Amino acid sequence: MNKNQLLREIPSVDRLLQKEETLIFIRKSSVELVTHLLRRIIEEYRKKVLADQKGQMHPLSEEQIITKLEKEMSQFIEMNLKQVINGTGTVLHTNLGRALFSEEMKEEVWKVLSNYSNLELDLSTGKRGSRYSHLVEKIKFITGAEDALVVNNNAAAVLLTLSSIAKGKEVIVSRGELVEIGGAFRIPDVMEQSGATLVDVGTTNKTHLRDYESNVTEETGALLKVHTSNYKIMGFTKEVPLKELVDFGKGKSLPVIEDLGSGVLIDLEKYGLAHEPTVQESVKAGADIITFSGDKLLGGPQAGIIIGKREWIDKMKKNPLTRAFRIDKMTVSSLEMILSYYLREETVVNKIPGLSMITMPYERLVEKAEKLKQIIGKKNEGLFTLSTREDYSQVGGGSLPLEQLKTEVVIIEFHKTPISSVEKALREASIPIIPRVSNDAMILDPRTINERDFDYIATTIQRIVKEKH
Repeated sequence: MNKNQLLREIPSVDRLLQKEETLIFIRKSSVELVTHLLRRIIEEYRKKVLADQKGQMHPLSEEQIITKLEKEMSQFIEMNLKQVINGTGTVLHTNLGRALFSEEMKEEVWKVLSNYSNLELDLSTGKRGSRYSHLVEKIKFITGAEDALVVNNNAAAVLLTLSSIAKGKEVIVSRGELVEIGGAFRIPDVMEQSGATLVDVGTTNKTHLRDYESNVTEETGALLKVHTSNYKIMGFTKEVPLKELVDFGKGKSLPVIEDLGSGVLIDLEKYGLAHEPTVQESVKAGADIITFSGDKLLGGPQAGIIIGKREWIDKMKKNPLTRAFRIDKMTVSSLEMILSYYLREETVVNKIPGLSMITMPYERLVEKAEKLKQIIGKKNEGLFTLSTREDYSQVGGGSLPLEQLKTEVVIIEFHKTPISSVEKALREASIPIIPRVSNDAMILDPRTINERDFDYIATTIQRIVKEKH
């Protein structure tokens, strides 16, 4: 059948709208939505026909359209942003939402979100207050900083800082610190948007204090240090320590800004991990302004936290960009609760799921892997082979890039079913399951899987494999 015949035989939308099956969908939603989806289905088919060079297209029947309409209606109406099960072992997985909130937070934060709140009301005076007041004192206490401000992400925090402190001036930064974070956030681009002029000094692997000294002019507005939290340069390297840069900045009356990226508020070495500079260390070193993320190692919502000297924070509060980068009540309430956990460091690791996963003992992971293997094994009907082995998880989220977290994983090798089709079906399950795939084997890392999901994982895998066998 040629293309013209295929196109002429496409059922009309008006006719489809009169079918009883279609009327059921209209009663559940609206005629406008059903019409929109029907037109989209037909248009997609039309494009495929016109693009078909081998004559492989077949006529589109009314029954096929109705079947596709049912699927698209379901996808259109239900939440696109949904719970998934993270079997990858990457704790702060950017594609999967990064930091998790605890069950305890659900109740407390929902009380605020489902009711009116004192977001910008000072209850002691009855007058208008500041949404930042709920957070500032806790941040100051935890970090030791003079003042604080919170915006919607760390890129905004860096942009606001540079715009407030060095707009129209030069900012000196080491060439080895011109980082790019996921989503094409690049320090040179942020610098340009802020109105400051970038002056990069040193080389990719080595920057000395003399490189800063020789580039300071009357046009210099600030010195910027960027922590390379998502990669490391190894070998023949040299960077200027923050304290040394601060001392130099004081001598030249230049503020020193540090972008820490993934902010850490506890010493991770206590838990057997590599040392990651803490926010408190940067405060003690004397940095004038420090910026860091709220949704990475800190364990909170997406936010950019700015701390430092009060004179600079006050300038930022007057910057028009502050309103553009303003946080909402969801961020305020969830971040405040996360910060309250840090008031008692001895319990914070157990309170914040991300930190709990990162610091989970290997022995506990072996137990979880064996339990997951046994539950999946009960559902096995000879369609796949199960085993466990030692492996490594990642922190993720641009944090601790060299840290390998020893773990125990479950390996599933399918006998006849193509692993690509199983992986796709897992992603399309009612609760999607995201595994790792390596060497034609499926890997499930229990570090990032809640035990309450083990039965669901086993049942879903069994169903998919039986359907495709």
